[in-house]
Amino acid sequence: MIKKLDEMEKHLKLGERAILSVAAAHNEEVLISIKEAVNRGVIQPILVGNIDKIKSISKSINLDLENIELIQEDDIVKCAEIAVRLVHDNKADFIMKGLLDTSILLKAVLNKEYGLKKEGLLSHVMIHEVESYHKLLLISDGGMNISPNYEQKEGIIKNAILAAKSLGIEEIKVACIAAVEKINPKMQATIDAHKLQEACENGLFGKNVIVEGPLAFDLAVSSHASEVKGLKSIVSGDVDIIITPTIEVGNALGKSLTYMTKSKSAGVIMGASVPIVLTSRADSSESKLYSIIYGALISKNI
Repeated sequence: MIKKLDEMEKHLKLGERAILSVAAAHNEEVLISIKEAVNRGVIQPILVGNIDKIKSISKSINLDLENIELIQEDDIVKCAEIAVRLVHDNKADFIMKGLLDTSILLKAVLNKEYGLKKEGLLSHVMIHEVESYHKLLLISDGGMNISPNYEQKEGIIKNAILAAKSLGIEEIKVACIAAVEKINPKMQATIDAHKLQEACENGLFGKNVIVEGPLAFDLAVSSHASEVKGLKSIVSGDVDIIITPTIEVGNALGKSLTYMTKSKSAGVIMGASVPIVLTSRADSSESKLYSIIYGALISKNI
């Protein structure tokens, strides 16, 4: 079981680089993370974008392009299409967003002719390494689905479970969080969380998965908090996945961990046939690198 982000790299097969297609790759921050992933032997990139800009940036950051395929395209919409088609045609293992809007890339991913969409929905999964927690913590969904209904939450859990399996977790523990741990008819999050727990008990999420809810966040991450409140819980203090009721909760929780606890993190979009690396301009180069490595790890395990 992988408990630290640095351990992910060791679980990729030595000498077997994942092929990463990058849409609109003419961006310094993206190319810096690409350079580090290449130097570590994690990926073999295909860079789609303005070749002159890619070469200029690569020269300034000492990225060797000799063995890297470059595809010329100035139009960012076409950049997205080409990058997605590379995956669709089995010429790349996963995809990364470069200097283009997320909506443009996702529109290509959802294209009915050459896209990468499977049944279900797309959702964002962040993985955090927090110094005060004994293993990696996954949070979903703080980046895609604004106010998911019950059915969408089922999809979010399924995607997060798939992302967690790549970490070698034998028994995946999921907490559906809310403000309180009791069902309240006026709080939809508590109703959905309880239904999700029942669905898990009825086998919806497969073997070796435990879903509990509703749980307040402190009860999810602290067994001591559960003991104090007299709550019997299997996942409390040992949770792997936090499912948030809305995007605001997921977004705030993830950024709180990043900025207030200085946690290391990585993020991917799940729900397509391959993981999609979608980093923010504010993300550190370390976070971008970990996201690429996590995407490579997932792509080799799905």
